[in-house]
Amino acid sequence: MSPVRFALFAFSLLATGGLKADTIHVAVASNFAAPMKEIASAFEQATAHKVVLSFASSGKLFAQINHGAPFEIFLSADQTKPNALVAAGLSPSDSQFTYAVGTLVLWSPAPDYFQAHAGDEILASGKFKRLALANPRLAPYGAAAAQTLEALGIKESPDRKWILGENISQTYQFVVSGNVDLGFVALSQVMTGDGAMEGSAWRVPEELYEPVRQDAVLLKRGEGSAAARELLAYLRSPEAIAIIRRYGYEAD
Repeated sequence: MSPVRFALFAFSLLATGGLKADTIHVAVASNFAAPMKEIASAFEQATAHKVVLSFASSGKLFAQINHGAPFEIFLSADQTKPNALVAAGLSPSDSQFTYAVGTLVLWSPAPDYFQAHAGDEILASGKFKRLALANPRLAPYGAAAAQTLEALGIKESPDRKWILGENISQTYQFVVSGNVDLGFVALSQVMTGDGAMEGSAWRVPEELYEPVRQDAVLLKRGEGSAAARELLAYLRSPEAIAIIRRYGYEAD
């Protein structure tokens, strides 16, 4: 049964009393906060289940899961951590799939920041006060930013212009608050709900960093939850994919 048909089947069971409403605890990578809030809301309205979302860097969520955090689903910002959970027996292998492919951008809240020069030229010139990026050891988008800087041959200056955020959400906050000039963030973070972009951005060429393929997995705590499986199926539905794409992600 396809994910969409499974979801429709599950919804019909719930409507006829065949399934009870339940609460699902989901660990979500920070970059996917805005679209997941919309998806969760739509899912709750369709099923009467309640979705509790916890946002943090993928690295922090991965550590919490390994220490027994009570999550049933993990939406990572990469494939490495879901792969590790499957290998450790903490997630069934048949539950893993790519729910979104992210885009890295160099962003400024100023609408004309990149009008005169492309992002690579600005980075090479060093004519900025501070640059924010997520911690590459914790956040996949931080790793993508580090790969981009390395590919461009740009190294941190002695005056420490680089500011590390714990996750991509904190990195975004550094920039939007005006504490730094620009930062590497996920495209989804600077897209509005109607598909428009805030500020201005340089889309980092795909050849400068490894694709940010974001995988979802069902966790051990969720194996017995029909509601958790419904939510994973809903993530692959046309309704969810439309939301995902509206926020600048690619989706199958």
